[in-house]
Amino acid sequence: MNETSFAEQRGSGERFGFGDNWKSFLELLDEGRVVEAERSLAAMLDLTTLEGRRMIDIGSGSGLFSLAARRLGAEVHSIDFDPSSVWCTRHLHDRFFAGDAGWTVEEGSALDRPHLMALGQFDIVYSWGVLHHTGEMWTGIANAIDLVRPGGLLFIAIYNDQGWKSHFWWLVKKFYNVLPRALATTFAWTAGLSLNALNIIKYTLKLKPMEAIRPLLAYRQRRGMNFSHDLIDWMGGFPYEFATYSALVNYAHAAGLLHVRGKIATSLGCHELVFRRLERTPASGGQSQGA
Repeated sequence: MNETSFAEQRGSGERFGFGDNWKSFLELLDEGRVVEAERSLAAMLDLTTLEGRRMIDIGSGSGLFSLAARRLGAEVHSIDFDPSSVWCTRHLHDRFFAGDAGWTVEEGSALDRPHLMALGQFDIVYSWGVLHHTGEMWTGIANAIDLVRPGGLLFIAIYNDQGWKSHFWWLVKKFYNVLPRALATTFAWTAGLSLNALNIIKYTLKLKPMEAIRPLLAYRQRRGMNFSHDLIDWMGGFPYEFATYSALVNYAHAAGLLHVRGKIATSLGCHELVFRRLERTPASGGQSQGA
Protein backbone atom coordinates (compact mmCIF):
# COMPACT_ATOMS: atom_id res chain seq x y z
CA MET A 1 0.00 0.00 0.00
CA ASN A 2 1.18 3.51 -0.82
CA GLU A 3 1.57 5.17 2.59
CA THR A 4 1.40 8.75 1.28
CA SER A 5 -1.66 10.66 2.43
CA PHE A 6 -4.62 11.57 0.27
CA ALA A 7 -3.56 15.24 0.34
CA GLU A 8 -0.05 14.41 -0.86
CA GLN A 9 -1.37 12.24 -3.72
CA ARG A 10 -3.92 14.90 -4.64
CA GLY A 11 -1.31 17.65 -4.64
CA SER A 12 1.06 15.70 -6.88
CA GLY A 13 -1.63 14.97 -9.48
CA GLU A 14 -1.65 11.27 -8.65
CA ARG A 15 -5.22 11.24 -7.34
CA PHE A 16 -8.53 12.87 -8.24
CA GLY A 17 -10.59 14.61 -5.55
CA PHE A 18 -13.85 12.69 -5.84
CA GLY A 19 -15.22 14.14 -2.62
CA ASP A 20 -15.15 17.73 -3.88
CA ASN A 21 -17.32 16.65 -6.80
CA TRP A 22 -19.72 14.76 -4.51
CA LYS A 23 -20.19 17.77 -2.23
CA SER A 24 -21.72 19.58 -5.17
CA PHE A 25 -23.86 16.54 -6.07
CA LEU A 26 -25.43 16.50 -2.59
CA GLU A 27 -27.04 19.85 -3.36
CA LEU A 28 -29.13 18.01 -5.98
CA LEU A 29 -29.96 15.00 -3.85
CA ASP A 30 -33.69 14.53 -3.34
CA GLU A 31 -36.06 11.73 -2.43
CA GLY A 32 -36.39 10.59 -6.03
CA ARG A 33 -32.64 10.00 -6.39
CA VAL A 34 -32.49 8.12 -3.09
CA VAL A 35 -35.39 5.89 -4.12
CA GLU A 36 -33.71 5.16 -7.47
CA ALA A 37 -30.48 4.24 -5.66
CA GLU A 38 -32.43 1.88 -3.40
CA ARG A 39 -34.12 0.31 -6.41
CA SER A 40 -30.89 -0.28 -8.32
CA LEU A 41 -29.09 -1.70 -5.27
CA ALA A 42 -31.92 -4.08 -4.37
CA ALA A 43 -32.32 -5.19 -7.99
CA MET A 44 -28.66 -6.03 -8.48
CA LEU A 45 -28.47 -7.89 -5.17
CA ASP A 46 -31.82 -9.58 -5.98
CA LEU A 47 -33.11 -8.72 -2.52
CA THR A 48 -36.22 -6.79 -1.53
CA THR A 49 -34.85 -5.92 1.90
CA LEU A 50 -31.44 -5.83 3.56
CA GLU A 51 -32.93 -6.21 7.03
CA GLY A 52 -30.69 -8.23 9.32
CA ARG A 53 -27.68 -7.96 7.00
CA ARG A 54 -24.36 -6.22 7.70
CA MET A 55 -22.90 -4.29 4.74
CA ILE A 56 -19.62 -2.46 4.15
CA ASP A 57 -19.50 0.28 1.52
CA ILE A 58 -15.85 0.48 0.42
CA GLY A 59 -15.32 3.92 -1.10
CA SER A 60 -18.65 5.41 -0.05
CA GLY A 61 -18.14 8.60 -2.11
CA SER A 62 -21.27 10.74 -1.90
CA GLY A 63 -22.74 8.37 0.66
CA LEU A 64 -25.83 7.79 -1.49
CA PHE A 65 -25.57 4.02 -1.59
CA SER A 66 -24.71 3.74 2.08
CA LEU A 67 -27.89 5.71 2.68
CA ALA A 68 -29.84 3.46 0.31
CA ALA A 69 -28.59 0.33 2.09
CA ARG A 70 -29.45 1.73 5.51
CA ARG A 71 -32.96 2.65 4.34
CA LEU A 72 -33.33 -0.91 3.03
CA GLY A 73 -32.55 -2.15 6.54
CA ALA A 74 -28.85 -3.03 6.49
CA GLU A 75 -26.40 -2.24 9.26
CA VAL A 76 -23.88 -0.16 7.29
CA HIS A 77 -20.19 0.58 7.70
CA SER A 78 -18.97 3.26 5.26
CA ILE A 79 -15.29 3.82 4.53
CA ASP A 80 -13.46 6.16 2.13
CA PHE A 81 -9.88 7.33 1.62
CA ASP A 82 -10.92 10.85 0.55
CA PRO A 83 -11.69 13.09 3.57
CA SER A 84 -14.21 15.08 1.52
CA SER A 85 -16.07 11.88 0.62
CA VAL A 86 -16.11 10.96 4.31
CA TRP A 87 -17.63 14.38 4.96
CA CYS A 88 -20.32 13.75 2.33
CA THR A 89 -21.23 10.38 3.79
CA ARG A 90 -21.36 11.76 7.32
CA HIS A 91 -23.51 14.62 6.05
CA LEU A 92 -26.08 12.14 4.70
CA HIS A 93 -25.87 10.10 7.90
CA ASP A 94 -26.65 13.18 9.97
CA ARG A 95 -29.32 14.39 7.54
CA PHE A 96 -31.26 11.14 7.35
CA PHE A 97 -30.13 9.01 10.33
CA ALA A 98 -28.84 11.41 12.99
CA GLY A 99 -27.72 9.54 16.08
CA ASP A 100 -28.19 6.14 14.43
CA ALA A 101 -25.64 3.57 15.62
CA GLY A 102 -26.60 1.23 12.80
CA TRP A 103 -24.61 3.29 10.30
CA THR A 104 -20.95 4.10 10.99
CA VAL A 105 -18.70 6.26 8.82
CA GLU A 106 -14.91 6.45 8.88
CA GLU A 107 -11.86 7.46 6.87
CA GLY A 108 -9.81 4.53 5.62
CA SER A 109 -8.32 2.80 2.60
CA ALA A 110 -9.39 -0.23 0.58
CA LEU A 111 -5.69 -1.16 0.61
CA ASP A 112 -5.27 -1.07 4.39
CA ARG A 113 -5.72 -4.79 4.93
CA PRO A 114 -5.04 -4.94 8.70
CA HIS A 115 -7.67 -2.28 9.34
CA LEU A 116 -10.23 -3.91 7.05
CA MET A 117 -9.74 -7.38 8.49
CA ALA A 118 -10.22 -5.99 12.00
CA LEU A 119 -13.77 -5.03 10.99
CA GLY A 120 -14.77 -8.67 10.61
CA GLN A 121 -16.75 -10.14 7.73
CA PHE A 122 -19.93 -8.83 6.17
CA ASP A 123 -23.10 -10.20 4.59
CA ILE A 124 -22.70 -7.70 1.75
CA VAL A 125 -19.45 -6.14 0.54
CA TYR A 126 -20.24 -3.28 -1.84
CA SER A 127 -17.69 -1.29 -3.84
CA TRP A 128 -19.07 0.40 -6.96
CA GLY A 129 -16.52 2.08 -9.24
CA VAL A 130 -13.90 2.39 -6.51
CA LEU A 131 -11.26 -0.34 -6.50
CA HIS A 132 -9.94 0.61 -9.95
CA HIS A 133 -9.09 4.04 -8.48
CA THR A 134 -6.90 2.77 -5.63
CA GLY A 135 -3.71 2.39 -7.65
CA GLU A 136 -3.59 -1.31 -6.67
CA MET A 137 -6.85 -2.67 -8.05
CA TRP A 138 -6.24 -6.39 -7.61
CA THR A 139 -5.06 -5.88 -4.03
CA GLY A 140 -8.24 -3.94 -3.36
CA ILE A 141 -10.37 -6.67 -4.92
CA ALA A 142 -8.58 -9.34 -2.87
CA ASN A 143 -9.22 -7.38 0.32
CA ALA A 144 -12.89 -6.94 -0.58
CA ILE A 145 -13.25 -10.67 -1.26
CA ASP A 146 -11.82 -11.54 2.13
CA LEU A 147 -14.42 -9.36 3.84
CA VAL A 148 -17.28 -11.52 2.53
CA ARG A 149 -18.60 -14.04 5.04
CA PRO A 150 -19.54 -17.57 3.89
CA GLY A 151 -22.85 -17.27 2.05
CA GLY A 152 -22.41 -13.49 1.73
CA LEU A 153 -22.42 -11.31 -1.38
CA LEU A 154 -19.79 -9.19 -3.10
CA PHE A 155 -21.05 -6.46 -5.44
CA ILE A 156 -18.32 -4.61 -7.37
CA ALA A 157 -18.15 -2.43 -10.46
CA ILE A 158 -14.86 -2.22 -12.37
CA TYR A 159 -13.96 -0.32 -15.53
CA ASN A 160 -14.04 -2.27 -18.76
CA ASP A 161 -10.72 -3.11 -20.41
CA GLN A 162 -11.05 -1.71 -23.95
CA GLY A 163 -7.46 -2.38 -24.94
CA TRP A 164 -5.71 0.65 -26.45
CA LYS A 165 -8.74 2.86 -25.71
CA SER A 166 -8.34 2.28 -21.99
CA HIS A 167 -4.67 3.22 -22.17
CA PHE A 168 -5.65 6.37 -24.08
CA TRP A 169 -8.13 7.25 -21.31
CA TRP A 170 -5.39 6.70 -18.73
CA LEU A 171 -3.42 9.49 -20.44
CA VAL A 172 -6.50 11.75 -20.59
CA LYS A 173 -7.18 11.30 -16.90
CA LYS A 174 -3.55 11.84 -15.96
CA PHE A 175 -3.54 15.06 -18.02
CA TYR A 176 -6.74 16.25 -16.30
CA ASN A 177 -5.19 15.81 -12.86
CA VAL A 178 -2.09 17.89 -13.57
CA LEU A 179 -4.11 20.81 -14.95
CA PRO A 180 -5.03 23.78 -12.73
CA ARG A 181 -8.53 23.24 -11.29
CA ALA A 182 -10.31 25.82 -13.51
CA LEU A 183 -8.68 24.52 -16.69
CA ALA A 184 -9.41 20.93 -15.70
CA THR A 185 -13.15 21.63 -15.45
CA THR A 186 -13.18 23.38 -18.84
CA PHE A 187 -11.23 20.50 -20.37
CA ALA A 188 -13.64 17.91 -18.92
CA TRP A 189 -16.74 19.64 -20.26
CA THR A 190 -15.24 20.31 -23.68
CA ALA A 191 -14.05 16.73 -24.11
CA GLY A 192 -17.17 15.18 -22.60
CA LEU A 193 -19.68 17.15 -24.64
CA SER A 194 -17.66 16.62 -27.82
CA LEU A 195 -17.66 12.85 -27.29
CA ASN A 196 -21.40 12.80 -26.63
CA ALA A 197 -22.00 14.89 -29.76
CA LEU A 198 -19.92 12.49 -31.84
CA ASN A 199 -21.84 9.57 -30.39
CA ILE A 200 -25.17 11.17 -31.33
CA ILE A 201 -23.89 11.83 -34.86
CA LYS A 202 -22.73 8.22 -35.17
CA TYR A 203 -26.13 6.82 -34.22
CA THR A 204 -27.94 9.40 -36.34
CA LEU A 205 -26.02 8.16 -39.38
CA LYS A 206 -27.26 4.68 -38.45
CA LEU A 207 -30.81 6.15 -38.35
CA LYS A 208 -30.98 5.38 -34.62
CA PRO A 209 -30.37 8.76 -32.92
CA MET A 210 -32.40 7.86 -29.82
CA GLU A 211 -29.93 5.08 -29.02
CA ALA A 212 -27.52 7.85 -28.00
CA ILE A 213 -30.02 10.46 -26.83
CA ARG A 214 -32.32 8.29 -24.68
CA PRO A 215 -29.69 7.46 -22.01
CA LEU A 216 -28.95 11.18 -21.60
CA LEU A 217 -32.63 12.05 -21.17
CA ALA A 218 -33.10 9.27 -18.63
CA TYR A 219 -29.84 9.84 -16.74
CA ARG A 220 -31.62 10.29 -13.42
CA GLN A 221 -32.75 6.65 -13.64
CA ARG A 222 -29.12 5.48 -13.72
CA ARG A 223 -28.65 4.68 -10.02
CA GLY A 224 -29.96 8.12 -9.03
CA MET A 225 -26.83 9.83 -10.35
CA ASN A 226 -26.36 13.09 -12.29
CA PHE A 227 -24.78 13.62 -15.72
CA SER A 228 -22.61 16.63 -14.92
CA HIS A 229 -21.12 15.09 -11.77
CA ASP A 230 -20.56 11.74 -13.46
CA LEU A 231 -18.82 13.55 -16.33
CA ILE A 232 -16.30 15.16 -13.96
CA ASP A 233 -15.96 11.87 -12.09
CA TRP A 234 -15.17 10.04 -15.34
CA MET A 235 -12.73 12.57 -16.74
CA GLY A 236 -10.89 13.04 -13.46
CA GLY A 237 -11.02 9.54 -12.03
CA PHE A 238 -7.38 8.70 -11.33
CA PRO A 239 -5.59 6.37 -10.55
CA TYR A 240 -7.29 4.38 -13.29
CA GLU A 241 -7.19 0.63 -13.88
CA PHE A 242 -9.47 -1.74 -15.76
CA ALA A 243 -10.19 -5.41 -16.42
CA THR A 244 -12.18 -7.71 -18.67
CA TYR A 245 -15.36 -9.25 -17.32
CA SER A 246 -13.92 -12.75 -17.64
CA ALA A 247 -10.75 -11.80 -15.74
CA LEU A 248 -12.85 -10.53 -12.83
CA VAL A 249 -15.04 -13.63 -12.80
CA ASN A 250 -12.03 -15.96 -12.93
CA TYR A 251 -10.20 -14.09 -10.17
CA ALA A 252 -13.15 -14.19 -7.80
CA HIS A 253 -13.89 -17.82 -8.66
CA ALA A 254 -10.33 -18.82 -7.77
CA ALA A 255 -10.88 -17.15 -4.39
CA GLY A 256 -13.96 -19.29 -3.70
CA LEU A 257 -16.74 -17.00 -4.91
CA LEU A 258 -19.57 -18.01 -7.22
CA HIS A 259 -20.57 -15.57 -9.97
CA VAL A 260 -24.32 -15.15 -9.71
CA ARG A 261 -25.17 -12.20 -11.97
CA GLY A 262 -23.74 -9.16 -13.69
CA LYS A 263 -23.85 -6.55 -16.43
CA ILE A 264 -21.09 -6.50 -19.03
CA ALA A 265 -19.88 -3.09 -20.20
CA THR A 266 -19.41 -3.11 -23.96
CA SER A 267 -17.48 0.17 -24.28
CA LEU A 268 -16.92 2.93 -21.70
CA GLY A 269 -18.19 2.34 -18.22
CA CYS A 270 -18.09 -0.37 -15.61
CA HIS A 271 -18.76 -4.06 -15.51
CA GLU A 272 -21.11 -4.79 -12.61
CA LEU A 273 -20.71 -8.16 -10.92
CA VAL A 274 -22.31 -9.92 -7.98
CA PHE A 275 -20.67 -12.94 -6.37
CA ARG A 276 -21.60 -15.21 -3.50
CA ARG A 277 -19.02 -16.77 -1.19
CA LEU A 278 -19.43 -20.52 -1.09
CA GLU A 279 -19.56 -22.32 2.22
CA ARG A 280 -16.42 -24.15 1.10
CA THR A 281 -13.85 -23.61 -1.68
CA PRO A 282 -14.83 -25.35 -4.95
CA ALA A 283 -12.75 -28.16 -6.39
CA SER A 284 -10.19 -27.18 -9.04
CA GLY A 285 -11.76 -26.78 -12.47
CA GLY A 286 -15.23 -25.82 -11.24
CA GLN A 287 -17.27 -23.47 -13.38
CA SER A 288 -18.97 -20.21 -12.37
CA GLN A 289 -22.50 -19.37 -13.37
CA GLY A 290 -23.03 -16.95 -16.23
CA ALA A 291 -24.44 -13.47 -15.89
